[in-house]
Amino acid sequence: MIQDVTTGVNLSSADALADASDEEVLRISLSEPEAFRVLVARYEEPFLRRAKSILYSKEDAEEVVQDAFTRIYVYGARYRRQEGAAFSSWAYAILMRLAFTRYRKLAKHRKGTAPLETETYERIPDAADFVEDLSIRSEVLVALSKLPEAAARILKMQFIEGKSQEEIAAIEGSTVSAVKTRVHRAKKLFKDTYYEQRID
Repeated sequence: MIQDVTTGVNLSSADALADASDEEVLRISLSEPEAFRVLVARYEEPFLRRAKSILYSKEDAEEVVQDAFTRIYVYGARYRRQEGAAFSSWAYAILMRLAFTRYRKLAKHRKGTAPLETETYERIPDAADFVEDLSIRSEVLVALSKLPEAAARILKMQFIEGKSQEEIAAIEGSTVSAVKTRVHRAKKLFKDTYYEQRID
């Protein structure tokens, strides 16, 4: 039986957590580990799709997803909701960092590794550094919160949520070419803001 340590309400099954936020489920799971299954059920399939889009191999993707869930749970006590970044952003950041790290290792040690799509390949250095910082540095979230709303939104969609530029264009009602230009400008704004606040 799962008990919400804040309210004292007994939760007898995963169904009782169906309407709970991701953040609430994570918090409860720290004292009642079986609750973590709710997060796994919510994110396992989309995590697998995202990891497989980078690694191509189902087996490698499954290992990365398992590792991501392990880290999410192990570091769950450190998670704090930040302005402009929900649990899903934090969780996907961990997944993407692990997936890119695994891809680089496979590329070095396994011949015949399928090449990344051009857009994904071009994103690896920036995305890897970006999500690594996101998972350990609150300054990144602060910098994002200081950007114009449109710039912050497009960076989150591409580098945190892992959406393709085609997906972003559809969401924004724009063209892929326009999205590429906006991402380039937003990255420059982010870097300027990020390093300026670190100097301060």
